[in-house]
Amino acid sequence: MCGICGFVEPTGRRQLSGLVRAMSDTLAHRGPDGDGVWTDDATGVAFGHRRLAIVDLSPLGRQPMESSDGRLVLTYNGEIYNHRELRAELEAAGHRFRGQSDTEVLVEACALWGVERTARRLIGIFALALWDKAVRRLILVRDQLGVKPLYWGRIGGPGASGGLMFASELKALRAHPGWSPELDRGALAAYFRFNYVPEPHTIYRGVSKLPPGSILTWEPGGEPAISRYWDMRAIARTAPRERDPAEAVAELEELLGDAIGRQMVADVPLGAFLSGGIDSSTVVALMRARSGRPVRTFSIGFDVAGYDEATHAKAVAAHLGTDHTELYVGREHIQNVIPTLPDLFDEPFADSSQIPTFLVSEMTRRHVTVALSGDGGDELFAGYHRYFWADAARRRLERMPRALRDLAAGGLSSLSEGAWDRVFGLVPAGVRPERAGGRMLKLAELLAASGPDEVYRGLLSHWDPPEDIVRGASEPRGLPWDRSIAGEIPDFVRRMQFVDTMTYLPDDILAKVDRASMAVGLEARVPLLDHRVVEFAAGLPADLKIRDGQGKWLLRQVLYRHVPRELVERPKMGFSVPLDGWLRGPLRDWAEDLLDERSLEEGGVLDPAPIRRRWAEHVEGRRDHQDKLWGVLMFQAWRRRWLDRTPASRTEPPMPPQVAVAG
Repeated sequence: MCGICGFVEPTGRRQLSGLVRAMSDTLAHRGPDGDGVWTDDATGVAFGHRRLAIVDLSPLGRQPMESSDGRLVLTYNGEIYNHRELRAELEAAGHRFRGQSDTEVLVEACALWGVERTARRLIGIFALALWDKAVRRLILVRDQLGVKPLYWGRIGGPGASGGLMFASELKALRAHPGWSPELDRGALAAYFRFNYVPEPHTIYRGVSKLPPGSILTWEPGGEPAISRYWDMRAIARTAPRERDPAEAVAELEELLGDAIGRQMVADVPLGAFLSGGIDSSTVVALMRARSGRPVRTFSIGFDVAGYDEATHAKAVAAHLGTDHTELYVGREHIQNVIPTLPDLFDEPFADSSQIPTFLVSEMTRRHVTVALSGDGGDELFAGYHRYFWADAARRRLERMPRALRDLAAGGLSSLSEGAWDRVFGLVPAGVRPERAGGRMLKLAELLAASGPDEVYRGLLSHWDPPEDIVRGASEPRGLPWDRSIAGEIPDFVRRMQFVDTMTYLPDDILAKVDRASMAVGLEARVPLLDHRVVEFAAGLPADLKIRDGQGKWLLRQVLYRHVPRELVERPKMGFSVPLDGWLRGPLRDWAEDLLDERSLEEGGVLDPAPIRRRWAEHVEGRRDHQDKLWGVLMFQAWRRRWLDRTPASRTEPPMPPQVAVAG
């Protein structure tokens, strides 16, 4: 895993090598094992690379790398898990390799077969840039699910005089003097809805994320063209076929086993994250089945009731005989990490599990260089609670006349959250729902919804509408508003899975894991998101995913072959932190500084009134606004770090400090 950057600027800028090196230096955390640059002054092309050596640690794996015929130049971030098979085909075609790296296989495959044909054949995680000298063409490619990031933007505007730049992280683009970062208020509004910036947008005007499964081609003087070589939408709209359950279990185990076996290949120490849940336990169990020695596993825990998964992970580790390391963190660890978050996530990002993800990555990196993760199981096999909640709400709403729904919504919303909490205070503690008042108001919103897709958008939304707090913004309406999806994917749960796979998965889950792990030079691999597994899961009928109100049925059957169900069957906890109480307690002074009315007014972007009102409600314990407030806090911290800096200082962002941890 590595960091890449570069630009094509045909206007004749000089000192290309120094400029692209300055860009790549901002990505040193992604590739601490070496760096390289390639430039062509005549055409204004410069590629940079930071290397995290995983396969073929010798200098023969260094990048940027030229094809043997001299036509292509490649800079690439990722791992190609089927590079050995591709190498054999290329050798059969007469090619002779210099080294053993997957990079060399990738550039020679593109030279022989073309970029799109090669991309369709890749099994792996990758973001790459190619310069084709023969036709003076830049090509950018991102992997099927968007595991690895790739940003791009124009330099100097469109037209013959304009250029194009790209990078693994936005901070590298900021190092280019031809680009002046400007806040995109529409993207900011979308961020406040989802707590992440959805692709193709970024927080900056004029810079985009390349969508997963896509290829961008651009020639100087023209406009970029983006096409898909792998289309999740086409896969999702194919009707599932009935399957024999026993055969499906065996096929899934074989497919997962192949994906995991491929991802266990590395020339450096390797381990796995283990939470003790279904997904990570399945990954570790299948790793153990393919390993001649104990697998190294890593987990994190909190000394807070309801937030500690470490005990469950320890039990699974003991059963599988792994070499297990765990870390318990307290408030001081969290407080040490929080100031570094704007550097880790160099656009606003507000999934609070970013904190434990960074801490477990940092601890893991002390022992290994590669870690397998269980991310993706919820989207593929219908594991999120919100799928069942939204589907149940849909069924009930369809049976309720519209007039009655409106009446019920009005009645529920007539009481405040605090008033509802007082009402539920009369209910015995053993049967009283948590955050009852908030749930009642959320139910009122759902009753007022026009249809199931609006119900689901409501579950995903934090600030709704976000224009209420972002002055002068117009929120871009992306995939969650696309009405044509309902006709293509009529099953509501399948539709929710598809939307999550296209949005929440790459823009939240995978972005979080990439930034947190790469900040410490750790390569995180996600075998459940091997695109062959994704295609298999998308073709499954509902009864192989959901039974008795519980998701991941088929994945559970695979796991039960290796781990007793009593070790993993428990209510879903999630990788979260006790943020609501911490904002009222140890983080209150930090939050108050960022949420002060004068601070909120700075730049004229936010409307302080609704934010201050919710902050007061939260601090007083009348409502739980942790998700809304965390979104504002992460934007405010990011704004101070990146928008309030002078241009002269923007090329040298400090790296996150090493956090002292116990254990």
